[in-house]
Amino acid sequence: MTSTSTKARIAGLLYLLLAVFGPFLLIYVPNQLVADGNPAATASNIATHEMLLRFGIASDVVGGVLVLAVALALYWLFEPVDRFQAWLIVILGGILPCAIYFLNSLNWFAALVLVHGDSVAPAFAGPQRDDLVMLFMRLHHYGVVVSLVFAGLWLLPIGSLIIKSGYVPKFIGWWLILAGMSWLAQSIVPILLPQYSDIASTVGFPFGLGEIAFLLWLLVMGAKERASVAT
Repeated sequence: MTSTSTKARIAGLLYLLLAVFGPFLLIYVPNQLVADGNPAATASNIATHEMLLRFGIASDVVGGVLVLAVALALYWLFEPVDRFQAWLIVILGGILPCAIYFLNSLNWFAALVLVHGDSVAPAFAGPQRDDLVMLFMRLHHYGVVVSLVFAGLWLLPIGSLIIKSGYVPKFIGWWLILAGMSWLAQSIVPILLPQYSDIASTVGFPFGLGEIAFLLWLLVMGAKERASVAT
């Protein structure tokens, strides 16, 4: 029988791998390729650094698999505490985000097809093609924004289960609940009030660190056995 700490460390390791992919996928690739307000430069960047975009697409695919793996590992850990909430983790943090990762990768594929000159690309040329490339790069960005809804929602049952289980310190559970609400705000604000997007990200940053604290605790400290199991 696998111990609770072993389950926690497996979940922490998978969570860490997901956290490593995140900055590359969400920050590095767009910053290197997208020139704001300049579709021609964006298309040129993609043509020059095609392999970087291909790595980005691969990261979308791998990220989708990892997010599902993390959710299943957390289900394995928390299922004895509350099966319903553990299933919410799988649905909100695994199945739905995984689908978004896979579908969103098609936007970068479309930009690559246009730049690379595949069979559909000759129908577009010059500024029209560059504008379409920029459109698909921006659609990928907004796909990420929409996915933040689930990045927030799945943290709510995780936080609740931490508080209920006692596996890790309860303050981390409350921290994750605040982080979940922060991610929800960072998804909704750019849609309704885009002029305040940067403010929402800045205010939400300290709350987002709760996920780092959680994965490091799982990885390094494992999890305590529940006192109630022995009674």
